Amino acid sequence: MGESSEQVRFKVALVDIPSESVGQRLDNFLMFYWDDIPKNRIYRAIRKGEVRVNSGRKSAQYRLKAGDKVRIPPIGTGSLDKKSYGDALPAWVSSALKTGVLYEDDHLLVINKPSGLAVHGGSGVSFGLIEALRKLRPEQRSLELVHRLDRDTSGCIIVAKNRSSLKNLQNQLRFSSMSKTYQMLVVGRWPARKRRVEVALQKNVQKSGERIVVVSADGKASRTDFKVIQRFSGATLLEADLITGRTHQIRVHTQYSGFPIVGDTKYGDDDANSTFARHGVKRLFLHSMRIEFQHPDTAEQVIVEARIDKSLQAALNRLSPEDSRNK
Repeated sequence: MGESSEQVRFKVALVDIPSESVGQRLDNFLMFYWDDIPKNRIYRAIRKGEVRVNSGRKSAQYRLKAGDKVRIPPIGTGSLDKKSYGDALPAWVSSALKTGVLYEDDHLLVINKPSGLAVHGGSGVSFGLIEALRKLRPEQRSLELVHRLDRDTSGCIIVAKNRSSLKNLQNQLRFSSMSKTYQMLVVGRWPARKRRVEVALQKNVQKSGERIVVVSADGKASRTDFKVIQRFSGATLLEADLITGRTHQIRVHTQYSGFPIVGDTKYGDDDANSTFARHGVKRLFLHSMRIEFQHPDTAEQVIVEARIDKSLQAALNRLSPEDSRNK
């Protein structure tokens, strides 16, 4: 099935696409193939035409087809016949992904993503959850993210194992038939009557180069439904149903409402973050606690839940509850 890794090192290889890679994006195929090459170098090879499919140039988003032949330039030592190389990952990542499987079958898996792990590599991050999973599971060559979570957000995230499952689950997202519920601790006393935030959001790039999301009439419509779970002195524990899925949506909606999420270094309150850090909240207190969807093969309803990690629960236990009569 193509050249060996030693041959690839010194000359161009022509690789026949295996059946399990049909439907996969060209860039994702190459990232699996070239585990030792930086992501920006892979995209440059595609842009410059060093990588070709059936002798022609293709974009990074090109979906591989049965019978395709991919020209692999000699810039890596990758091989499709990979052995397990999970040991190259930080121990905490390997452990979290091995023990964090909440649901799995032949079509998909749901992982309890730890805070601090990006979902994919790039922007200064050498690897993310999807690259780590591919390294830990080299025999599963079609793993793809169905959706995303911010790097510092923990909880349920779905990974598809084949192209048909990916398309089905992403269509559920697109047509709002997939339900995602989050738990968060916000600064201040969130009003019980405030059950919905519905504003347009727009991505912006600041002069410093930092990417942020702001409320803007020129942005895309977004909606989050909120519910008060428990009140503490100076904070409120909320659940939120994500009706739309814009970047940083919950974080911006809570900030816009005047109740930023505890531990949010981008949209939060630095003084409040310092105060709650002394109570043990040393990360973004935002957790994807439940996800509900139709199984892509059986159409049965699947509900998967993930508890908040021990550090967040311990921090909640340290806070002083508000009298329930004051709700």
